[in-house]
Amino acid sequence: MLEQHVLKIAKELAIQPRQVAATAVLLEEGGTVPFIARYRKERTGELDEVKITSIRDRLEQLEELDKRRASILESLTERKLLTEILAHKIEAAETMNALEDIYAPFRPKKRTRATTAKEKGLEPLADLIWAQDPATDVMAAAKEYVGREWQIEDKKDVFKNAEEALAGARDIIAERISEDATARARMRALYMEKGMLRSKVLSGKEAEAAKFKDYFDWSEPAATAPSHRVLAMRRGESEGFLICRLTPDEDEALALLDSMFVKGKSPAAMQVHEAAQDCYKRLLGFAMEGEARITFKKKADEEAIRVFAQNIREVLLAAPLGQKAVLGIDPGFRTGCKIVLLDKQGKLLGNDVIYPERDEALAKRMITLAVEKFKVEAIAIGNGTASRETETFIRSLKLPSNIPVVVVNESGASIYSASEAAREEFPNHDITVRGAVSIGRRLMDPLAELVKLDPKSIGVGQYQHDVDQTALKKQLDDVVTSCVNSVGVELNTASKHLLSYVAGLNSRVAGNIIAHRDENGPFKSRKELLKVAALGPKAFEQAAGFLRIRGGEHPLDGSAVHPERYELVERMAKDVGCSVPDLIADAGKRAKIDLKKYVTEDVGLPTLTDIVKELAKPGRDPRAQFETFSFADVHTMNDLKPGQKLPGIVTNVTAFGCFVDIGVHQDGLVHISALSDNFVKDPAEVVKPGQKVNVTVMEVDIPRKRIALSMKSNAVVESQRKPGAPKEAGKRDTERHTGKPGGGGMGNPFGGQDWFTLAQQKK
Repeated sequence: MLEQHVLKIAKELAIQPRQVAATAVLLEEGGTVPFIARYRKERTGELDEVKITSIRDRLEQLEELDKRRASILESLTERKLLTEILAHKIEAAETMNALEDIYAPFRPKKRTRATTAKEKGLEPLADLIWAQDPATDVMAAAKEYVGREWQIEDKKDVFKNAEEALAGARDIIAERISEDATARARMRALYMEKGMLRSKVLSGKEAEAAKFKDYFDWSEPAATAPSHRVLAMRRGESEGFLICRLTPDEDEALALLDSMFVKGKSPAAMQVHEAAQDCYKRLLGFAMEGEARITFKKKADEEAIRVFAQNIREVLLAAPLGQKAVLGIDPGFRTGCKIVLLDKQGKLLGNDVIYPERDEALAKRMITLAVEKFKVEAIAIGNGTASRETETFIRSLKLPSNIPVVVVNESGASIYSASEAAREEFPNHDITVRGAVSIGRRLMDPLAELVKLDPKSIGVGQYQHDVDQTALKKQLDDVVTSCVNSVGVELNTASKHLLSYVAGLNSRVAGNIIAHRDENGPFKSRKELLKVAALGPKAFEQAAGFLRIRGGEHPLDGSAVHPERYELVERMAKDVGCSVPDLIADAGKRAKIDLKKYVTEDVGLPTLTDIVKELAKPGRDPRAQFETFSFADVHTMNDLKPGQKLPGIVTNVTAFGCFVDIGVHQDGLVHISALSDNFVKDPAEVVKPGQKVNVTVMEVDIPRKRIALSMKSNAVVESQRKPGAPKEAGKRDTERHTGKPGGGGMGNPFGGQDWFTLAQQKK
């Protein structure tokens, strides 16, 4: 069976079976995705993390299928129902749906109308009708049951008329049709290909359901419905405002069953026709609708999770300021601004509160003194309430120009400050201090700080609370793990949370590393990790290459070169007549290395090439260089005017556009139709969270707190348009992007309710 899985996965992913088999073995041996992708390239044929993750997940799915297959075979064997033909069908089933369809007629059932009819002795009549012999006198056969006594448990009665007998026979036939594997497969395909997703508002709920107004009377093909609309309708339904259905054309569905089971127009065939109609309306239709809803929900979940994971990756890999002394400020009016001083390693040196509104002079003296005394190299201000006012106050101090003042996205900081992790690190400080520390550290190293949060709290994505939470957590954990290991972790300064995402480690082992570090001082070499409790050779193999020790005993301890290859690098250095430090420092000496000379069965050119690249820039950070950013001189929505050109930072990317912070405490929407001068299919192809962009204000709705923005180079607002000039985005453009009339574009710059609902929940 494993060989079949290997071949199946190889075909699905368009890769070689040997690559799948090798990856499966590495995973079975306890290999992690980052480790396999980085340090076992020869064995996998240079598969990347995406392919390795796909193999891992598909193997798990097929394992679940095999478990269910074994359970069904065991059940049928115990009940003496398993035949050779049935066993062959079960073994050949390639999907869970196909497997369940085969098992459906044999599944232990609760009492149904069909089982009741069978207990009344009507199965022979059902068989007679099912044969659909034109010569069969159906009515005469049914009349033979009139007056016949039946008993079910303690209940006794007789058949009063022929129609009662025929109705019972039709119940048996309806269940047969419903359990027919081919009928289920073809009906399932009809629902998937031609099912229409419909929603209506519940009578009397119109006022309460205002945020779902777009879906009060909505219909579209389920196969092409975008993720955010599917999830929006389901949310409206779960909150008790909408009724949603997913069905194909009923006449087409009934015709499908007739074509499969009704033979001619004899009286018996007409009974089968009635049974087929009853089957669809009472049994099969509801079953297939339920399956289709689950399938399309899963599809919508996958897309929403994909978008969320993509956004999280961009946020986590945002450019770090680096190890600088930072003044972190959590702004506020009534309660004042909480300030903290952090050293270059992010350690809290001191904290206080200033009140610029109440005593500006004192606040100025405190900040100036702190900057001078602690040699502050950067100032981080949270983007919450009063952030722009605080930024203006700080800039008015005329501090040295080499001290950047940066407004930092503080989404989730309040959640962190109240968390167990924050209490553990700062047991003697309140949540305001912890929050300010988080803001300062986010500027220094976003990745190291954000891993302490549940990714759902970071404030990007769409409908993340509506999707399958298990699937969401799994993918987000994969993304965080990928980001942490691609950057690498400084062993002697990393937090427990950051260490726990290193390949091969977990929270317990990460805690042991911290304890060992606290007790014995900084690690001097990677090999000292083997002294850590519960960190054995396998965990060391997986983790060591991703852990860095700057200034370690071995010159490669600060690089991504794995300890298992130190001897190889030392041999390279010896062969060119120098030491390892010389090899790192001198590009000329590295150029003399003949990589082919070092190729072995275990080490190929891909690994050797990686090693030489790493020697050129040991421990290099793959993240972008940090760049300062400043908002324009606008502070509230009242400062905005249509036509204004403003700088902004993308805070969230969704399927229908992106949200941009322009410094007025309310993100604006750039609808997908206004993202570019060219057609955009996927917003993620154009923008990413954290990206700096230039936008044009198209419309401002202060009462509803909505801002419509455009990133088009020729964006023109209606009030400035010359007579006869083409509109920014007409109906055709809007429908092309949204799939519905008037659903976005500059004709309706806010794009309906979807984005607004999301905006209220995104943080």
